[in-house]
Amino acid sequence: MLALWDTTGNEVVRKLAAERRNAGGVASGLALNLVVIVDEGRVRQVEDAATIAAASHPCRLLVVSRGPVAGVDAATANAKDRLDAEIVVGGRLGPCEAVIMRMHGRLALHSESVVMPLLAPDVPVVTWWHGTPPEHIAYDPLGVVAERRVTDIAQCADPEAALRQRALDYAPGDTDLSWTRLTGWRSLIAGAFDTGNSTAISAVVYTGAADPLGALLRGWIVSRTGIPVRLADSADGGRLSGVDFALADGGTLSLHSTGDGMALLRKTGQLDLVMPLLQRRLGEELAEELQRLDADQPYSRALSAATGVAGLGERPAVRTHIWQDPAWAQPVGASA
Repeated sequence: MLALWDTTGNEVVRKLAAERRNAGGVASGLALNLVVIVDEGRVRQVEDAATIAAASHPCRLLVVSRGPVAGVDAATANAKDRLDAEIVVGGRLGPCEAVIMRMHGRLALHSESVVMPLLAPDVPVVTWWHGTPPEHIAYDPLGVVAERRVTDIAQCADPEAALRQRALDYAPGDTDLSWTRLTGWRSLIAGAFDTGNSTAISAVVYTGAADPLGALLRGWIVSRTGIPVRLADSADGGRLSGVDFALADGGTLSLHSTGDGMALLRKTGQLDLVMPLLQRRLGEELAEELQRLDADQPYSRALSAATGVAGLGERPAVRTHIWQDPAWAQPVGASA
């Protein structure tokens, strides 16, 4: 690991090239660039997750931690613009080369000027916000340059409002880790209907308003089947706990979490089944999202059905950057 304090973007580029040469090809064969925007206190979480994901997707990891912007308030009026960086090639991060950048002062508003020269050529760019994403991804140039953009609305103060905002701001290539966490539920539900001739006519999803998984699961069921689906309060602390289906033959099918990584599947006329409900670490969720770099159409359809915002899949995939300075009341180019 090489630490550079109060450095420049050019120096970081030069030192990264030197570290790669010294690694003797350990970091060759990169599959993608992974750009991560994260608060300083959670940089280690990002490193741990990237280490797991890099086992399947060797990548250049560019972590950006943005400090308070100078001039926004009295406390930051005299904050100095400064770049601190750490360079790690191989070592503790496995098949991954990383630059962790801490940007202070107004440099944080121009992070792309440091990040762009560090992108590995001829491989895709994925941007991940490990924290609250921008209201509009077009406000962040690190999102505009990416082919794939990963958010996590479960970390927002109001996940229900954040889910709708993700639909309003959606462009093909966007996804969210709340959707990724539904993979186990979707697999079990699809498998339950694949094994018989039963047809669902309605459903109830048990969840809470603070858990976006329930709303997305409802959206997925509606987008796949067209049946009416309502949300009901969950007894499991407001989290997604289960789903009940009414069947056309008069029977029922239900899938409910047992709280220990398993789920109980019940269907009229059949024996109960206890099945594993996929629960994964953050890095494993991230690795799933890095498997595809095209538009996630099932996600866009589920998001549309969950929020009532239509036409998500027909939107252009390319965004134009809108300059936003937090010292200004209104971003340039945004409507009043």
